[in-house]
Formats: sequence, structure tokens, C-alpha cells
Amino acid sequence: MKCVIIDDEPLAVDVIESYVNQICSLEIVAKCNNPLEAITILNKHQVDLVFLDIEMPNLTGLDLVKTIENMPQFIFTTASPQHALEGFNLNATDYLVKPIPFHRFLKAVSRAKEKNALENTISGRISSTLSQQEVIPQNDFIFVKSEYENIKVDVQDIQYIEGLKDYIKIYQKDNSKALLTLSSFKSILDKLPENFMRVHRSYIININAIRALQKTKVVVGDKRIPIGETYKEEVVIRLKV
Repeated sequence: MKCVIIDDEPLAVDVIESYVNQICSLEIVAKCNNPLEAITILNKHQVDLVFLDIEMPNLTGLDLVKTIENMPQFIFTTASPQHALEGFNLNATDYLVKPIPFHRFLKAVSRAKEKNALENTISGRISSTLSQQEVIPQNDFIFVKSEYENIKVDVQDIQYIEGLKDYIKIYQKDNSKALLTLSSFKSILDKLPENFMRVHRSYIININAIRALQKTKVVVGDKRIPIGETYKEEVVIRLKV
């Protein structure tokens, strides 16, 4: 992952740099002490991860995140614990309070790598879908094991699917009672046709069942389903909005 370090304290930059250099999967693209200079760097370079201080002259780290339109993943590295809630509301991958122990830094980087891998998987799925030249035939129904029987479900009657740890709940048209089954999202997605998509870590929707699209939610039937930050790009591409 290509990284940028932004901090107005040279010693703090040196500490983060020494940590990054111990992790072979990270590569420093640039370091800067001036947040205004950082804007140019982030617009110029392909960056996967930013280590970002908050209290800086001219522009705070919080303001910098709000300024960059397509902000890469970022981890706050700051001596200001009071901004943690706002930091996470801005979708920070992690929030590290100085002095930062190396084991805590490793945990934050691990989170960033997992998030990056997930986003790459989703992007690969989108590219594969867009480049696919033939339509693979799909079954009109699936069998779902619920309690002690396998129940036949017409896939186009499925409105949306909700994940509950090791279980999923399948909500169907004209059926007020959800079907509960032991399954993972990956397993159920493998059985469904291309008009089903994941829009949140806890929800899969049937695109054909969408009634309306809001800024952060999609309306399916009477249910307003949140769109997760990780899935926004896929939603925009698939729904052509």
C-alpha cells in the first residue's frame, strides 16, 4: 500500500516513518509538514493510505479530509483524543493517540489492509461484470434450508436479504414473514442472478425491487436500507446514477 505521512512535527513524522519501514507491505510515497502542501500531493499521487495529524497550522487534519474530494483511506495519528468521535464520523480507518506504541500501529495497518483488500475485491467484481460479454443462465429459483426442510424460493420474489452473524433473513414480496436460514452472504450471492447486489455489510438487495434511491439509503418496498461507505461506488455504477 502506498502511503503519505502528514504531520507538522518532524519528530512525529520520523516515528511514523520508522514504523512504516518495518512493514514490507507499506511504501512511503511522500512526507509533508504542511497540510496545504498535502493537498497537492494527494491530488498528484496514487495513494492508498494516509497517516494524518489533526492539530496543524492553517488547516486541521479534520478539515483536510473534508477538503479532498476522493480522500484515500486515512488513519489519524494525533495527540488530541477529544476528536476521536468526529474522526470516526469522517470514516477514519483508525484513530491513534500519541505516543503511539508499535503494536497499536500494527493493528491499525491491519485494519487498513483488510479494508483495501475488500475494496479491491469489489472493484474486481464490478470490472468483471462490466466486461462480461455473455449472460450466464441463472435458475429462476433456489432452495433454502430453513428449520428441517428445503424451501423453494423464486429469486425474483426476493426483495432484500439481511445478515445476522451466521444467519441471513430473506424478505420476499407479499410475504410479511422473513425466511431465516444458516448461510453466509457469499454463499447466497453465488446462487443469485446479477440483479442482486450487496449495498451494506448487512444487506443484499434485488435491484428490480428498488422504489427510490436517497443520498445514503435505498428504498426497497417499505424498507429504507443504508448504503455502506464501502459499497457506494458499486451502487453508483450498477444503478447508473
